[in-house]
Amino acid sequence: MSTGVSSDRSVREAYETDASGIRLLPETVARPETVDDVIELVKGAAADSTAITCAGAQTSTTAASITDNGLLLSLRPLNRIGEVDPSTRSIRVGPGALLGEIKRTAAAAGFLFAPDPTSEEESTIGGAIACNASGARTFKYGATRKHVRALRVVLASGELVEFRRTELEKNTVGYAFAHDPIDWFIGSEGTLGIIVEAELSLLPLPTRVAGLAIPFRTEADALQFVIAARESTRVTPRCIEFFDSLALGIARSAGARWPEGSHAMIYVEEEIPGELDEALERWLELVEQVSSAMEPLVFDGEAQLREARRIRHSVPATMNERGGKYRDAGGRKISTDWAVPYRRLANAIGMARELAGAHGLEQPVIYGHAGNGHPHQNFLARDHGELTTIEVVIEETLRKVLSLGGTVAAEHGIGKIKRRWLPLQMNPLQISMMRAVKKELDPLGILAPGNIL
Repeated sequence: MSTGVSSDRSVREAYETDASGIRLLPETVARPETVDDVIELVKGAAADSTAITCAGAQTSTTAASITDNGLLLSLRPLNRIGEVDPSTRSIRVGPGALLGEIKRTAAAAGFLFAPDPTSEEESTIGGAIACNASGARTFKYGATRKHVRALRVVLASGELVEFRRTELEKNTVGYAFAHDPIDWFIGSEGTLGIIVEAELSLLPLPTRVAGLAIPFRTEADALQFVIAARESTRVTPRCIEFFDSLALGIARSAGARWPEGSHAMIYVEEEIPGELDEALERWLELVEQVSSAMEPLVFDGEAQLREARRIRHSVPATMNERGGKYRDAGGRKISTDWAVPYRRLANAIGMARELAGAHGLEQPVIYGHAGNGHPHQNFLARDHGELTTIEVVIEETLRKVLSLGGTVAAEHGIGKIKRRWLPLQMNPLQISMMRAVKKELDPLGILAPGNIL
């Protein structure tokens, strides 16, 4: 296993942390430049029973892309972006390609790659596929899984295989989970195979998109507006995002012009085939039904939409920066990605805040994908003791979330951090089935040990 493998400490330290705030120093690092390099590395690892953990841009919040066990395989050099095929509305890309670059390549040809994680300028398509990433536009377009047409995967044996999504509309052959093997790898967090190329589905680029930031004097009204926007027959949002008062404070410091007196905000975007004024009128009619709603701010055109995205990204970016200051004391930023049915979102957020207060914690910053019932709670742990308390609060919150019909992880995956909470949601039979698939595809257990299971 000699292809580009380094044991130099300075090289290893460059890959010891991701967005989780945890540090794990790999034993060795490899940066393959071709698919053949990956195959050679995996075959060598299989022969030596050496563990392999894949990494892209290491934006994982779950410690999925770091390890202190064996080889850290950086796939960033495999960043090729092919030409758009207009006839099939598709594009082939390497796992190290940045999402933002893929989206710009598609847009230049008149197409849209729909998945839009907030960190698209910093995250790779391989990582997005590995954790089935989503984002604001998931409300309309679904998560990454729906937009992956084919994958080339290096299995734990070193065999290179291609999986292509079936185009069948009907199929009754065998168990349902075996119909589309491509779905075994999407969301598997590197535990079943190493993605070395993906064929992505594209959509026609919308003619016009406008965003609307709607401030509210009360959080209750803002969350009630989410339900109204979801259930309205007159508006068709592609995203419905929520900012609580703490998130608004961060956004203001990043240059957002949210009016004073607002304590929550809903941001929506809509693809507009007709006149902008007509679309805005429909939204304003909906806004006027809420007494505490304030005058919305309009974001029209690509430049203004990018500014809205920058402001939105300022919230997690600021929290990451604040959390980094406490690493030496054993603290960090802790982020949740639980979700509930959207009508139960206000109840879940209220419950989560009560649990934090009952344990004497500062209130978390809450923001995110309200249209899908999916907020993020961002806590700051200033030392190890506070970190332990926050983890207790999160587990209690997740139990409540599950009682509301929710999930412990909606978009960031399980990784190493959340594997302790997997049994809260999945029963022993489900976990045994996952272990059986893992055993079949990775009999030596060398791929991403510690992720998920």
